[in-house]
Parts: sequence; C-alpha cells; structure tokens
Amino acid sequence: MMASQLYTHAFNISPIEKRRLCINGTPWIWHLLEECVENAWEYWSVVIGLISIVCFLFAALPQIYVACQTGRVDQALSLGFLLCWIAGDLTNFVGCYLTNQLPIQIVTAVFYVNMDIIMISQFVYYKLKNQKMTKCSKSLKNLCITWITVCIAACVILPCQLLLRKQDQSTVFEKSNNSLDMIEMSGFICGYISCVFYLGSRFPQLYKNFQRRSTEGTSYLLFALAMMGNCTYGLSLVLKMPATESFRALYFLHHLPWLIGSFGVLFLDIFVTVQFILYRQHKERQSGLVALEVEPLLVNEETA
Repeated sequence: MMASQLYTHAFNISPIEKRRLCINGTPWIWHLLEECVENAWEYWSVVIGLISIVCFLFAALPQIYVACQTGRVDQALSLGFLLCWIAGDLTNFVGCYLTNQLPIQIVTAVFYVNMDIIMISQFVYYKLKNQKMTKCSKSLKNLCITWITVCIAACVILPCQLLLRKQDQSTVFEKSNNSLDMIEMSGFICGYISCVFYLGSRFPQLYKNFQRRSTEGTSYLLFALAMMGNCTYGLSLVLKMPATESFRALYFLHHLPWLIGSFGVLFLDIFVTVQFILYRQHKERQSGLVALEVEPLLVNEETA
C-alpha cells in the first residue's frame, strides 16, 4: 500500500488519475482495499497482509477467555505489558488517521485499541476483586460490563464515522504538498513511537514470567498469534518491495519503523516461547516429584 502511495506522490498522480491507471489490477483487491495489484508479488503481499490482520484481530481473545476461567489475570500479565501494548495501538491508530490510510486499516486499528481496553478492564476488575473487595464486587462487575459495552459500541460507531469522513475527503482532494509532507511526517513519527511501545511491551512480561518462574494464567495463543501476525505482516512488506533500486531505498525508509516493530517483537516473542517451554517442564517435574512423595505414603497406609 505504501509503495503505491510513494509512486503516486513521486509523480504527482492524484487518486482519481491513479484509479484510471489501474487497468490490469486484481478486481477484488481494488474494490476492498483500493490498491492496484498488477503482479504475483503484490498479490501475495496483500493476501499475507490480510492474514496478519486476522491473526492480530483474534490474538487477544484466547487471553480474555483464560482470564475469565482462572480469574488470576492480574498475577499472570504485567500491567506494563498491557499499557505499552495499548500505547502502541493508539499511536498506530493516530498514524493511520493522520496519513489518511485505507478504511480497512483504520477499522482494524480501532478494533485493536478496543480489544486492549477490554483486556485492561479485565486486569483492573480481577485486581480489585482478588484484593477481597467483597462489598463492591457486584457493582464493580456491572461497571466493567458497562465499560466493555461502551467499548464495543465505540468499535462500531467510530469506524463508521471515519469511513463517512474519508468518503467526504475523497470527493474534495485539494491539499498542498507542504501539508501532505507535514501529515506524512507526523504519521512517520507515530510509526516510530508505536514501534518503541511494541518493543518495550515484551520486557515487563518477560520479567514478570521470570519473577514467578511460571506462565500460568497466560494464554500462549496470545503470543503465538502475535508472532504469526508480525511474521506475515513483515513478510507482506518485504514482498511488496519495488523492483527499481531508487524506489526500493525510499520504500525501505518509509517502512523502517514498521519493519523494526514487526520483526523486533517477533524476536522477543521467541524468548516468551522459551519461557513457556521451560516453565512448563519445570512444573511437570515438580508435579512428578510430588507424586513420587505421595505414593509411598499411600502404600504405608494400605499395609497398616
């Protein structure tokens, strides 16, 4: 998507003119994403990019389910992890909004933020509940349900408003080059800020797991889907690399924060995976030792 934007800006082609130029593009991609895809590399870049969006959309759901089952999410997840994650998603949304990205990108960015809010609401709810606040537990539960309902409503209403605004803006496309450069620079800065937040989110969780010597209460699917999402997202950017060397360098610079964010977080999630494996093996060894200690006692009781 960014490559087509660079091509448009480099040759001062308006979106209307670009629409006329997209003769050999893939129809369903053009109608869904307004992106002109004319070769196999670009086609698979879009398909893999859509797979990454699906992975990120469903990444938080397993953790929300595990939190409802165990009720110990405040002990399993680090608050720093959640706050950095929502800060990264917020700056990502601001970057998409400022740079006037595609509707599907804005809608997914809003969805990410709302899923983060639900996870933080769960964290706060169980944190207060586990502190034995029995008197206000019922009112707290009602408050959290109301808050989540508001978030879901915002997840539906806000994208509709953004889509309507985007349609209005597309009818009147008159912006100076200076204002475009300022908006793009702001989005570029937001990309770097979100990259820092995404990378920083993993360190509090790694430290929390190390302190507890356990990953109990944390869903590995949260990190597995995030790994798949970051891997496919980074791969989609690499596949879209322009063939011309001059455009390739420009493309790489414009996508640098998102490439660092995706592959950097993927690298850190490998360490989280190692923690899941090590601490699970440690737990199995401990349960085996307990079984060996209990078995002779049962034998003695039977002989007695």
